[in-house]
Amino acid sequence: MTHKKLIVMDYGGHARSVADVAFSSGYDDFVFFDKNAKPGERFLNYPVIPSMEGFFELGCDAISAAGDNLRRAKQCQMILEAGLNLVNVISPHASIGLGASIGIGCFVGHHAHIGPMASIEDGVIVNTGAIVEHESSVGAYAHVSVNSSIAGRSSLGKYSLLGIGASVIDGISVTDYVSIGAGAVVHRSILESGIYVGIPAKRIKSLVEKRQSD
Repeated sequence: MTHKKLIVMDYGGHARSVADVAFSSGYDDFVFFDKNAKPGERFLNYPVIPSMEGFFELGCDAISAAGDNLRRAKQCQMILEAGLNLVNVISPHASIGLGASIGIGCFVGHHAHIGPMASIEDGVIVNTGAIVEHESSVGAYAHVSVNSSIAGRSSLGKYSLLGIGASVIDGISVTDYVSIGAGAVVHRSILESGIYVGIPAKRIKSLVEKRQSD
C-alpha cells in the first residue's frame, strides 16, 4: 500500500483542521514541523520535527497550518525554498463553482463554498462552512473564518481577516490588512487598513495601534 505523506508546518489549533481535511482528501501519513520542537515530540500521534533539512526528498507535499496570515506567508515561502511541493488541502465536502480559481498553499474546509468565477489567491484559508460567492476575490494570505460569508462580486484584500460569522454584502471591496470582527456586517467598501467591528462594521483601531497594545 502506497502512503501519501503531508508535511504540515505549525501545529497549533488550525493544524488539527488541516490534518482532518487532508486525511479525508487521501493523505494518510503526516509530519509536523516546528523549529522549537523537542526531541521525540508528537502531535496527533505523528512526529514533530525541528528541521526539514535532509529529512525529505525534494517534491514532498507540504502546507502551512498557521492561522496567522503573516506567519502563514513566511511558512509558504520556506516550503518553496526547501524544494517541497506547496499544495492545497481542499475538503471533498467543499463545493467549488464553475470557473473558480484557487492558488497554491490554500486550505478549503469542510462544507465551505467557493462560487462560480470566484478567485482565491495563494495561501488563503476558506474555513469550515465559509462562503465566497460568485465572481468574488480573496487576496493572498487572507483568512475567511468559520461560517463567514463574502457575497457576490465582492473582494477581501490580501492579509485580511473576515472573522467568525462576519459577512461582506454584494459588490463591496475590502482593502489589504483589514481585520473584521466576529459577526460584523460590512455594507460599505473599506478603503483603510485597520480593525472593524459591529453592525454595520466600523473602524475602531489601526493595525499600528493594535500592535502597540498587544
